[in-house]
Amino acid sequence: MIAPSPLPPTAAGNGARGSLRTIVMVVGLFFAWGFITVLNDPLIAKLKGLFSLNYTEAMLTQFAFFLGYFIFSIPAGQVLSRLGYIRTIVLGLVVMAAGCLLFAPAAMAGTYIGFLGALFIVAAGITTLQVAANPYIAVLGPAETSSSRLTLAQAFNSLGTFIGPFIGAIFLLQNGVAAPTGANPEALKAARVAEATLVLKPFLVIAAVLLVFALLFWFKRRAPAPSTGGSQSGGFHVGLLTKSRQILGVLSIFLYVGAEVAIGSGLTNYLMQDSVLGSQSGAIGKSAAGLMGSLFHHDVAFNAAQVAGTMVSIYWGLAMVGRFIGSAVLARVNPGRVLLVHAVAAMALALVSSQTFGVTAAIAVLAIGFANSIMFPTIFTLALDGLGEETSGGSSLLCMAIVGGALIPVAFGALADAKGLAFALILPAACYMLIAIYGWLAARGLKNTASNA
Repeated sequence: MIAPSPLPPTAAGNGARGSLRTIVMVVGLFFAWGFITVLNDPLIAKLKGLFSLNYTEAMLTQFAFFLGYFIFSIPAGQVLSRLGYIRTIVLGLVVMAAGCLLFAPAAMAGTYIGFLGALFIVAAGITTLQVAANPYIAVLGPAETSSSRLTLAQAFNSLGTFIGPFIGAIFLLQNGVAAPTGANPEALKAARVAEATLVLKPFLVIAAVLLVFALLFWFKRRAPAPSTGGSQSGGFHVGLLTKSRQILGVLSIFLYVGAEVAIGSGLTNYLMQDSVLGSQSGAIGKSAAGLMGSLFHHDVAFNAAQVAGTMVSIYWGLAMVGRFIGSAVLARVNPGRVLLVHAVAAMALALVSSQTFGVTAAIAVLAIGFANSIMFPTIFTLALDGLGEETSGGSSLLCMAIVGGALIPVAFGALADAKGLAFALILPAACYMLIAIYGWLAARGLKNTASNA
């Protein structure tokens, strides 16, 4: 997910004209952070087995990652106001690359906390990148086409979230998710280090790509760039907490990101269960291997974990498709009503999956991706409607609410440990129910006025 960053009129209409090459480079950034963000899904399944974690402990991966959004959103805005768009983008890319490189000592040490620390640094870089890239793509051209450019960038972000789980599952889960064994503590640590190198290699490649991106943007640091408008320092004040539509929107963003991330994080392990796909994963893997072998004339093999992990791409891919369809629907239908319908659908699908088995359960949980598609941008724009000069502060508050992706997955993991993954789906279902109430209130005319508080 990405947070649209509304700009004040002076920033959006400053006459900046970005070259096609610069626009393509910035769009590439959207793809990159979407790709990296969803690598957490197969990574969680791998680390859970690698370090013999329960679900609560495994979800600390998302806690470490999304905590970065909460901590770094406002500081990143302050950095942007000082350094400008291009230098802030370079900083974000370098910090992301540093986080990826920190996977090396984590893998060599074979420690879970090392991976959590590396992910936290990656998140710091992504947050910095988002704070700069969202408004930058909007001002790289005429103001009247800024929405078109941002929508294009968001589409490539969704493409990254679609491809990421597939590539991640192929490389990260190639040896499955079983816990390593050893006759003694030293042998166990050696086995963990050997498996951890499978996690390390893809992130070293990603670090190299990010550093190339940083170098390309560094060469453009002296090129004329639009002003940041001095609006990125946060702008939050207590008065925003009296705006009913705004504060309920903040709660809805918190719940939505938490529900989306919790489902995606547990999806690989959920699909691998005997009660869902179980042994069918092996059959699907053999069919896929046969198809790949006939196409590329090379023998391949997919284990059950890889099959389940690659299917997570369906979850994110449906969100991408739904975003394109939703953009057309939202132009004609009240956004509050559209949000209400999607939230109710997501709640129903989560409950159906939790109470059924086999292919039905799998289809239902994957289809939540389509229901999720329009929620984040719709909640975001509904919450900011009518804020006027307070839009910047409201946007910062909404971005901070992404911390739901850190907290709700941990609660989801605790429920899964106590009652199982199917039962844990009740938590995101409850989140969607509350979001549906927000959509209903917005459709009935809830305003951003203190009198509604």
